[in-house]
Amino acid sequence: MPLYDYRCSACGKVTEIRHGFNETNAQTCPHCGGALTRVFNPAPIIFSGSGFYVTDSRGSSESAAPSTSSESSPAGKSDSAA
Repeated sequence: MPLYDYRCSACGKVTEIRHGFNETNAQTCPHCGGALTRVFNPAPIIFSGSGFYVTDSRGSSESAAPSTSSESSPAGKSDSAA
């Protein structure tokens, strides 16, 4: 069964409660007896290793060719105009 975080609306303390997916929490705060509301936490996602950058999935000739040609083209146009 999953573990859920609940925050007390009266004292603000966070309590962990384990219950099923389809169950609702009917408990009160163990510290003060106030009403509990569920806290939604972000999922811990860690991007590490190769494959998370645009340049990692492409060959070196493909990624180098467009940047080199696009950099030389505007420079060539501005040099010829000046």
